[in-house]
Amino acid sequence: MIGKRKIPYDLDDPRTTQLHRDIILNAPFLKKVYLYWYKEFEKVFQENPQGQYLELGSGGGFLKDIIPNLITLDILPLPYVDKQINAEQLPFENESLNGIFLLNVFHHIPKPYLFLQEAERCLIPNGKIVIIDPANTFFSRFIYKKLHHEPFDEKGGLTIEEGKPLSHSNQALSYIYFIREKNNFQKNFPRLKILDLKYHTTLLYLLSGGVSYYPFVPLFTFSVVNFVEKILNPIQKHIALFQTIIIQKQ
Repeated sequence: MIGKRKIPYDLDDPRTTQLHRDIILNAPFLKKVYLYWYKEFEKVFQENPQGQYLELGSGGGFLKDIIPNLITLDILPLPYVDKQINAEQLPFENESLNGIFLLNVFHHIPKPYLFLQEAERCLIPNGKIVIIDPANTFFSRFIYKKLHHEPFDEKGGLTIEEGKPLSHSNQALSYIYFIREKNNFQKNFPRLKILDLKYHTTLLYLLSGGVSYYPFVPLFTFSVVNFVEKILNPIQKHIALFQTIIIQKQ
C-alpha cells in the first residue's frame, strides 16, 4: 500500500506518539531504519555497559528493546516511558550519566542551551551526548521545506516557541547550534567538545515513508538502498537528510 497514513489525533496528543510507535514496530522497512540509527547509540553504550544512560524524547521509539537498562524519558505522559520530564531540567545528580541519546528530539527542545547546560552538569568526564537530527543540505532543505509538516529555518534563532512539544519545532536547530553557531557553542559550553559530525540517511528514511506515509518500496529492497547509501557517502554532506553529532564532556 502506498499513500498517506491517517492519524486521527492532534500531533501533540500522546495518543499520536503511541500510534507512531505502533507504526514503527509494525513497518519492517522503517523499523530497520531505526535499528540502523540505534547502532550509533549502541556504540557509546558498549564503551561501558554498566554505566547509566538515558534517552530523551523516547516517544515512538524502541531503543529500550536494544539497551534494556536504558532510562527512557519523554515530555509527554506515555505508559511505556520510565519518566515524564522536561529536557531543560534533568532530574539527575552532577556527573552521574555516562551517555544521553536523542533521536529526532533536539529540534523540539524550546531552549536547547538549557538542555546543554544540564547535559554538561550531569555527564561524567568523557560522557557523551549522541544526537541524530535533520541535516541542513541542498536536498534536505527541499524535502523538509516542501514535503514535510515541520518547519525548517536554517536562518532561525537559538530557541523555538514553547507549549506544543511536537508541533513547535525547527528542524534546523542542530545545524544552528553545532555548525552555524559552533564558535558560540564552544565558548558557552567549554567542557563539551564535538567529537564527530556525520551526514547520512539520504534515501532509507524517505523510501520507508516514515510515520506519515506507507513505505514506497518493499522490505527486500532495504539492502539495495543501503548499498546505494554507502556509494553516496562522498557527497552525503550535500544530500543527506540526517546528521549524527557526538559530543563528549571533557
